[in-house]
Amino acid sequence: MSSPPNPSPRLAAQLDFALELDRLKSVERRISLIGGGRLENSAEHSWHLATLAPILAEYAPEGTDLPRAQWMVLLHDVVEIDAGDAFAFDAEAQVGQEARERAAAERIFGLLPEDQAIAAREVWEEFEAKETPTARFANALDRFQGLLMNRGNGGGTWIEHGVSRAQVLHRMAPIREWTPGLWPVVLETLDRVGLGG
Repeated sequence: MSSPPNPSPRLAAQLDFALELDRLKSVERRISLIGGGRLENSAEHSWHLATLAPILAEYAPEGTDLPRAQWMVLLHDVVEIDAGDAFAFDAEAQVGQEARERAAAERIFGLLPEDQAIAAREVWEEFEAKETPTARFANALDRFQGLLMNRGNGGGTWIEHGVSRAQVLHRMAPIREWTPGLWPVVLETLDRVGLGG
């Protein structure tokens, strides 16, 4: 029996990227799974966002490209493989995070064949810039998913880390601006979990 041929350089690069993506499953976030069994990982977070995008598409800004938004939320945290997850309410953890993420984007997307590396990097950059309707929807979903997890955990991470209502409202501001139909859920959630301050 003969051995299978080696993959082409293009396929080999695609497989390297695919295998690298598996590492995102090991990046822990600060938010617990609903029920508190363990911390959510960044791959689970990205999957959850990609699932929420079509479910909540009716709240997206006009001009949103839904398939691109799904691609965006699947790629937006890939950089955490190298840069780690910085807790949104920890100012110290945020210091230098942007530079770490840009270096990670260069390395990780650089594993792909050049045309795909450029395309993936463009999607990631669009998410980061928050200038298009698609990127705004993706960013609002990113905030909203964290809110849902804390809602399901009775305030979870917010209460555990002493996060104030004002801090959450500031963090959730993109939801009010870009997906205003979801804003009442933010306010109701804060009341439901009793987050004051």
